[in-house]
Amino acid sequence: MAEKDPQGGSEFAKRVDPKSDNLTKEQIEFMRKVELAQWQKNLQKRRGRNVFTGLAIGAIVLGIYGYTFYSVSSERFLDDLEEEAKDVRTRSDSKTSVN
Repeated sequence: MAEKDPQGGSEFAKRVDPKSDNLTKEQIEFMRKVELAQWQKNLQKRRGRNVFTGLAIGAIVLGIYGYTFYSVSSERFLDDLEEEAKDVRTRSDSKTSVN
């Protein structure tokens, strides 16, 4: 069984601060290799989540963009205003031509 340190943790799982503890180059290199292995282990899971999140955000953006075009193209109030403007122009043109 591992010895207990005064703080209650085991000597095997003791936290190491690379800046304050005097570590050899081999120990620092080993720590880097272990951190890289842990990072690579979680890389595939993280990459899958990132792809899913990107696709979800892209789908939402395209949905909003498509809905905006659909709703603007289905509005007819501008056509009605244009017809009224034509009527007003024809009425005003007929008044000035009589003068």
